[in-house]
Amino acid sequence: MRKFSLVVAIVLVPFFGLAQSMFDKYEDMDKVGTVVVNKGMINLVSKIGSMTDDPEAQDFAEVAKGIKGIKVFITEDKAVSADMTSTVKKYLRKSSMEELMRVKDKDVNVKFYIKEGKDADHVKELLMFVSGMKNMDVDVHGRKFETVLVSMTGNIDLNKIGQITNKMNLPEELNKAGKK
Repeated sequence: MRKFSLVVAIVLVPFFGLAQSMFDKYEDMDKVGTVVVNKGMINLVSKIGSMTDDPEAQDFAEVAKGIKGIKVFITEDKAVSADMTSTVKKYLRKSSMEELMRVKDKDVNVKFYIKEGKDADHVKELLMFVSGMKNMDVDVHGRKFETVLVSMTGNIDLNKIGQITNKMNLPEELNKAGKK
């Protein structure tokens, strides 16, 4: 019985970290730029932001308290981009994420997905996937990116994010992030 329990536990472990393991493969790829911000760094930023008198910094610090991690993957390689697209589609089929918003402008597609949290105002995960950027006139240090994948996990308050985006000079559609 003990061996059976051990085998079942080993088989089930990958399913509990599904969001992490499916995208982690991009961290070590040569043709992928990666930014991973873990809870420790987020806590540090949150503490620094809460020590200031600036209300916007305090709002940001309040949002940051609920974030466990942020992962950003960027590539200009078509093959890696195709793999990212495939991986995101697989992840969306296996997860309980719902589409929050999508924007299409010429060849560029931007899609936002969320995984519900403790209530309608909170999400466990926010996923943003941007594809088709290669023909855009955006040049970052001589590189033209094709695809961007952003995963933010934690206990994210959509109302707080909505308040912050309302204060920024962003497209009007993004200012509705906190509204359903």
